[in-house]
Amino acid sequence: MKARPPAFTKFRDVQAELARSGAALFRDADGVESLVIRYPYAIEYIHSYAEDSPFFLGLAEGRLRGSRCTKQGCGCVYATPRSHCMECGSPTEWVDLPTAGKLHSWTTCHFGSEAFLKETPYNLGLVEFDGVNSLLLVRLKDARESDLYVGMPVEARFDPNPKYSVTDVWFVPK
Repeated sequence: MKARPPAFTKFRDVQAELARSGAALFRDADGVESLVIRYPYAIEYIHSYAEDSPFFLGLAEGRLRGSRCTKQGCGCVYATPRSHCMECGSPTEWVDLPTAGKLHSWTTCHFGSEAFLKETPYNLGLVEFDGVNSLLLVRLKDARESDLYVGMPVEARFDPNPKYSVTDVWFVPK
């Protein structure tokens, strides 16, 4: 009979063990052990960004694109693109957003999807921009959690080799 896999309290140690042996136990703060196994899974997915294409093409050009309501008197500006205004229902048009803003809030993620697993723990932040009525959820890099604060000036960085994905942009302290 095979012995139980080793137990760890840090997920990075679990990840290292998974790479080595394919199985590990994660012990949480309450002492509960969860078996974690390595189970490779791959799928090829063909996806169209359709009406959101200008957002992703903008990231590849080093630009943040949002949308603005076309109704006179409304003019809500959204950091997350949408085809119609959430306030009045009118169509929107594409606009360039500032690439600098302020940190509104953040969280530190100790677990992540496959795309972020090697970066755990990592910080996600909600960024607010002057003249924009909504917040943008982004990764925060080059700052420890203890360095972050509400109102912190941040600015966008763009991947020089775009993948046409939300990972093509992240924010750093300014």
